[in-house]
Amino acid sequence: MSDLVFYTNPMSRGRIVRAMLEELGAAYDTRVLDYGTTMKAPDYLAINPMGKVPAIVHGGTVVTEAAAICAYLADAFPGAGLAPPPDRRGAYYRWLFFGAGPVEAAATNASLGIETATPELSSRVGYGTLGSVLDTLEGLLADGRPWLLGDDFTAVDVYLGAQIGWGVSFGTMEARPGFAEYVARLNARPAIRRAAELDDALLPTAE
Repeated sequence: MSDLVFYTNPMSRGRIVRAMLEELGAAYDTRVLDYGTTMKAPDYLAINPMGKVPAIVHGGTVVTEAAAICAYLADAFPGAGLAPPPDRRGAYYRWLFFGAGPVEAAATNASLGIETATPELSSRVGYGTLGSVLDTLEGLLADGRPWLLGDDFTAVDVYLGAQIGWGVSFGTMEARPGFAEYVARLNARPAIRRAAELDDALLPTAE
Protein backbone atom coordinates (compact mmCIF):
# COMPACT_ATOMS: atom_id res chain seq x y z
CA MET A 1 0.00 0.00 0.00
CA SER A 2 1.27 3.45 -0.93
CA ASP A 3 0.75 6.55 1.19
CA LEU A 4 -0.45 8.29 -2.00
CA VAL A 5 -3.98 7.41 -3.08
CA PHE A 6 -5.46 8.69 -6.35
CA TYR A 7 -9.24 8.92 -6.84
CA THR A 8 -10.32 9.12 -10.45
CA ASN A 9 -12.50 8.04 -13.33
CA PRO A 10 -10.99 7.44 -16.80
CA MET A 11 -13.55 9.82 -18.32
CA SER A 12 -12.62 12.81 -16.19
CA ARG A 13 -9.96 15.40 -15.49
CA GLY A 14 -8.35 12.64 -13.48
CA ARG A 15 -6.47 11.85 -16.68
CA ILE A 16 -4.45 15.01 -16.08
CA VAL A 17 -3.47 13.90 -12.60
CA ARG A 18 -2.67 10.38 -13.85
CA ALA A 19 -0.22 11.95 -16.30
CA MET A 20 1.32 13.98 -13.49
CA LEU A 21 1.71 10.89 -11.31
CA GLU A 22 3.36 8.95 -14.11
CA GLU A 23 5.74 11.84 -14.80
CA LEU A 24 6.71 11.77 -11.12
CA GLY A 25 7.48 8.07 -11.17
CA ALA A 26 6.10 7.82 -7.62
CA ALA A 27 4.23 4.83 -6.24
CA TYR A 28 0.49 5.39 -5.85
CA ASP A 29 -2.74 3.44 -5.40
CA THR A 30 -5.68 4.08 -7.70
CA ARG A 31 -9.33 4.15 -6.64
CA VAL A 32 -11.71 4.28 -9.60
CA LEU A 33 -15.06 5.87 -8.75
CA ASP A 34 -18.27 5.88 -10.75
CA TYR A 35 -20.42 8.91 -11.50
CA GLY A 36 -23.57 9.15 -9.41
CA THR A 37 -22.71 6.21 -7.14
CA THR A 38 -19.31 5.86 -5.47
CA MET A 39 -18.45 9.50 -6.19
CA LYS A 40 -21.45 10.47 -4.06
CA ALA A 41 -20.91 7.87 -1.34
CA PRO A 42 -20.36 9.19 2.21
CA ASP A 43 -16.79 7.91 2.46
CA TYR A 44 -15.73 9.80 -0.66
CA LEU A 45 -17.76 12.91 0.19
CA ALA A 46 -15.69 13.06 3.37
CA ILE A 47 -12.67 13.50 1.07
CA ASN A 48 -14.29 15.79 -1.52
CA PRO A 49 -17.70 17.21 -0.57
CA MET A 50 -18.19 18.16 -4.24
CA GLY A 51 -18.43 14.48 -5.08
CA LYS A 52 -16.11 14.91 -8.04
CA VAL A 53 -12.77 13.55 -9.16
CA PRO A 54 -9.81 13.84 -9.24
CA ALA A 55 -8.59 13.91 -5.67
CA ILE A 56 -5.52 12.61 -3.91
CA VAL A 57 -4.77 11.72 -0.32
CA HIS A 58 -1.06 11.87 0.46
CA GLY A 59 -0.40 10.75 4.00
CA GLY A 60 -2.96 12.83 5.86
CA THR A 61 -3.19 15.57 3.22
CA VAL A 62 -6.22 15.82 0.93
CA VAL A 63 -5.93 17.79 -2.31
CA THR A 64 -8.67 18.28 -4.90
CA GLU A 65 -8.81 20.26 -8.17
CA ALA A 66 -6.47 19.15 -10.94
CA ALA A 67 -4.30 22.28 -11.03
CA ALA A 68 -3.86 22.27 -7.25
CA ILE A 69 -2.99 18.57 -7.30
CA CYS A 70 -0.35 19.13 -9.99
CA ALA A 71 1.18 22.02 -8.06
CA TYR A 72 1.14 20.05 -4.81
CA LEU A 73 2.71 16.95 -6.34
CA ALA A 74 5.46 18.96 -8.01
CA ASP A 75 6.41 20.29 -4.58
CA ALA A 76 5.94 16.97 -2.75
CA PHE A 77 8.26 15.17 -5.18
CA PRO A 78 10.92 17.77 -6.04
CA GLY A 79 13.27 15.17 -7.47
CA ALA A 80 11.07 14.90 -10.56
CA GLY A 81 11.96 18.50 -11.47
CA LEU A 82 8.42 19.47 -12.47
CA ALA A 83 8.50 22.88 -10.79
CA PRO A 84 11.11 25.64 -11.14
CA PRO A 85 13.02 26.81 -8.06
CA PRO A 86 10.87 29.03 -5.82
CA ASP A 87 12.62 32.22 -6.97
CA ARG A 88 11.72 31.48 -10.62
CA ARG A 89 8.05 30.57 -10.28
CA GLY A 90 6.39 33.71 -11.58
CA ALA A 91 5.64 32.35 -15.04
CA TYR A 92 4.99 28.89 -13.60
CA TYR A 93 2.16 30.12 -11.37
CA ARG A 94 0.93 32.54 -14.00
CA TRP A 95 0.34 29.91 -16.68
CA LEU A 96 -0.74 27.12 -14.35
CA PHE A 97 -3.57 29.27 -13.06
CA PHE A 98 -4.28 30.76 -16.46
CA GLY A 99 -5.17 27.18 -17.34
CA ALA A 100 -7.30 26.74 -14.22
CA GLY A 101 -9.10 30.06 -14.76
CA PRO A 102 -9.49 31.59 -18.23
CA VAL A 103 -8.78 28.45 -20.29
CA GLU A 104 -11.05 26.19 -18.24
CA ALA A 105 -13.91 28.69 -18.22
CA ALA A 106 -13.60 29.64 -21.89
CA ALA A 107 -13.44 26.02 -23.08
CA THR A 108 -16.38 25.00 -20.88
CA ASN A 109 -18.53 27.85 -22.12
CA ALA A 110 -17.60 27.07 -25.72
CA SER A 111 -18.65 23.45 -25.24
CA LEU A 112 -22.01 24.69 -23.87
CA GLY A 113 -22.51 27.08 -26.77
CA ILE A 114 -22.16 30.17 -24.57
CA GLU A 115 -20.72 33.12 -26.49
CA THR A 116 -19.12 36.17 -24.87
CA ALA A 117 -18.08 38.00 -28.03
CA THR A 118 -19.98 41.21 -27.32
CA PRO A 119 -18.19 43.96 -25.36
CA GLU A 120 -20.82 43.82 -22.61
CA LEU A 121 -20.50 40.07 -22.02
CA SER A 122 -16.74 39.90 -22.45
CA SER A 123 -16.30 42.54 -19.77
CA ARG A 124 -18.30 40.44 -17.30
CA VAL A 125 -16.29 37.22 -17.50
CA GLY A 126 -12.71 36.81 -16.35
CA TYR A 127 -11.45 35.39 -19.62
CA GLY A 128 -13.00 37.97 -21.93
CA THR A 129 -13.50 35.88 -25.06
CA LEU A 130 -12.37 32.47 -26.26
CA GLY A 131 -10.51 34.25 -29.05
CA SER A 132 -8.42 36.27 -26.61
CA VAL A 133 -7.58 33.12 -24.65
CA LEU A 134 -6.47 31.35 -27.83
CA ASP A 135 -4.48 34.39 -28.96
CA THR A 136 -2.65 34.30 -25.63
CA LEU A 137 -1.87 30.58 -25.91
CA GLU A 138 -0.77 30.99 -29.51
CA GLY A 139 1.58 33.77 -28.47
CA LEU A 140 3.02 31.61 -25.72
CA LEU A 141 4.08 29.02 -28.31
CA ALA A 142 4.94 31.45 -31.10
CA ASP A 143 8.69 31.49 -30.48
CA GLY A 144 9.03 27.76 -31.13
CA ARG A 145 9.80 26.91 -27.52
CA PRO A 146 9.50 23.16 -26.87
CA TRP A 147 7.50 23.57 -23.64
CA LEU A 148 5.21 26.24 -22.27
CA LEU A 149 7.87 27.75 -20.00
CA GLY A 150 10.75 27.30 -22.44
CA ASP A 151 13.25 24.47 -22.47
CA ASP A 152 12.08 22.76 -19.28
CA PHE A 153 9.05 20.49 -19.05
CA THR A 154 6.98 21.32 -15.95
CA ALA A 155 3.64 20.72 -14.29
CA VAL A 156 2.31 23.57 -16.46
CA ASP A 157 2.75 21.32 -19.49
CA VAL A 158 0.94 18.46 -17.75
CA TYR A 159 -2.05 20.62 -16.80
CA LEU A 160 -2.35 23.32 -19.44
CA GLY A 161 -0.95 21.04 -22.13
CA ALA A 162 -3.75 18.55 -21.51
CA GLN A 163 -6.30 21.33 -21.91
CA ILE A 164 -4.80 22.39 -25.23
CA GLY A 165 -4.77 18.79 -26.42
CA TRP A 166 -8.37 18.17 -25.40
CA GLY A 167 -9.56 21.47 -26.81
CA VAL A 168 -8.09 20.80 -30.24
CA SER A 169 -9.25 17.16 -30.24
CA PHE A 170 -12.84 17.95 -29.21
CA GLY A 171 -13.22 21.13 -31.23
CA THR A 172 -13.52 23.65 -28.40
CA MET A 173 -10.24 25.25 -29.52
CA GLU A 174 -9.13 26.18 -32.99
CA ALA A 175 -6.07 24.31 -34.22
CA ARG A 176 -3.88 27.41 -34.03
CA PRO A 177 -0.27 27.46 -35.35
CA GLY A 178 2.02 25.70 -32.93
CA PHE A 179 -0.72 23.80 -31.12
CA ALA A 180 -0.45 20.56 -33.12
CA GLU A 181 3.34 20.40 -32.87
CA TYR A 182 3.24 21.08 -29.14
CA VAL A 183 0.56 18.46 -28.48
CA ALA A 184 2.52 15.92 -30.54
CA ARG A 185 5.62 16.53 -28.38
CA LEU A 186 3.53 16.20 -25.25
CA ASN A 187 1.88 12.95 -26.34
CA ALA A 188 5.23 11.47 -27.31
CA ARG A 189 6.50 11.56 -23.73
CA PRO A 190 6.70 8.02 -22.31
CA ALA A 191 4.93 8.96 -19.07
CA ILE A 192 2.08 10.68 -20.93
CA ARG A 193 1.64 7.66 -23.19
CA ARG A 194 1.74 5.31 -20.21
CA ALA A 195 -0.87 7.35 -18.35
CA ALA A 196 -3.18 7.31 -21.36
CA GLU A 197 -2.80 3.55 -21.70
CA LEU A 198 -3.61 3.01 -18.01
CA ASP A 199 -6.74 5.15 -18.23
CA ASP A 200 -7.85 3.72 -21.57
CA ALA A 201 -7.68 0.25 -20.06
CA LEU A 202 -10.23 1.36 -17.46
CA LEU A 203 -12.77 2.64 -20.00
CA PRO A 204 -16.04 0.69 -20.16
CA THR A 205 -16.31 -1.68 -23.08
CA ALA A 206 -19.41 -2.25 -25.18
CA GLU A 207 -21.05 -5.60 -24.49
